[in-house]
Amino acid sequence: MSSEHSYESQGRKPRVAVVFGGRSSEHGISVVTAGAVMRAIDREKYEVLPIGITADGRWALTADDPERMAIADRRVPTVAELVDAEAEDGAVVLSADPGSREVVYTEPGQVPKALGEVDVVFPMLHGPYGEDGTLQGMLDLAGVPYVGSGVLASAVGMDKEYMKRVFVSYGLPVGPYTVVRPREWEQGEPGREGAAARKKIVDFAADHGWPVFVKPARAGSSIGITRVAGLGELEDALAEARRHDPKIIVEAAVSGREIECGVLEFEDGPRASVPAEIPPTTSHDFYDFEAKYIDSADGVVPAPLTDEETAEVQRLAVAAFEACSCEGLVRADFFRTDDGAFVINEVNTMPGFTPISMYPRMWQESGVSYPELVDRLIQAALRRSTGLR
Repeated sequence: MSSEHSYESQGRKPRVAVVFGGRSSEHGISVVTAGAVMRAIDREKYEVLPIGITADGRWALTADDPERMAIADRRVPTVAELVDAEAEDGAVVLSADPGSREVVYTEPGQVPKALGEVDVVFPMLHGPYGEDGTLQGMLDLAGVPYVGSGVLASAVGMDKEYMKRVFVSYGLPVGPYTVVRPREWEQGEPGREGAAARKKIVDFAADHGWPVFVKPARAGSSIGITRVAGLGELEDALAEARRHDPKIIVEAAVSGREIECGVLEFEDGPRASVPAEIPPTTSHDFYDFEAKYIDSADGVVPAPLTDEETAEVQRLAVAAFEACSCEGLVRADFFRTDDGAFVINEVNTMPGFTPISMYPRMWQESGVSYPELVDRLIQAALRRSTGLR
């Protein structure tokens, strides 16, 4: 960090811009996650500037009121609800000049107001237009440090196809899958679009068996995912996945236990937490959005694994972190198959930080409290240079 941007030389606390919301279908859970992080940030050590991105993409100043950013009555909050009525037409702009980290607030017909410099951004965004490298690229252009992975790792971590391709290239165990790209879906005679794509999926199921999981290729929090038990359920599943992403990934069901492991970057490199297990849910077909965030499915931390199994899943979690060139943090999700092997399903470069989220819980059991976890991530970002590294 150059001296002109040094908060030490200016005699002030580092200013953390917590950015949340966004244009993805995970808008609401991003707000909830940001609220939890804002509650945990040490206000004696940092200044906090909450910036919400509305569902239509406008950057807005929001109330610094984490209590309003929680799930209530089975409903997730939105950024629009946190914007002051007097400021609903205003917008926040971050300078694209890498020589300035000034944040400016603008309103129609008014003189722009400088809000001061931002020293680090904590991007609590999930899904496309935030977790996928788009925001990270903008921050790199602006010369502003940020928490978490850079452009490449964020993009790879968002796209399940290329994530799996990277895993395979590094020799990590991956389950069977196939991908239907938008161009493949559009092929065919008028009125019969998608016929070849459906056949591709049916052929895949013939090879690997039903059920299969039909997913948007670039989404998270289990949104848009359907467990398909047979051909009669395929059409609705495809429509639901394509509602979130024109690119679809179809995965064979893996029989086994769901295991998760957190990775956190320390000064000497990435380390893995104790693993957790997601037990089977009786009220849901699988560990879907409602099970995760609404019905609070109980994870078992630490997972009941042998010492050898724990060491293996930790090794694989760090290997996945390194394979994708991740930074800061990752939650790695696995299946422990019936024959005792581990198969990696995916990594999440910005996992949930809600009070019931598995990532903070795994680190709590590993000796890193929630406030310490948040502080470590901010400090790591402040130490890291921007741009190529």
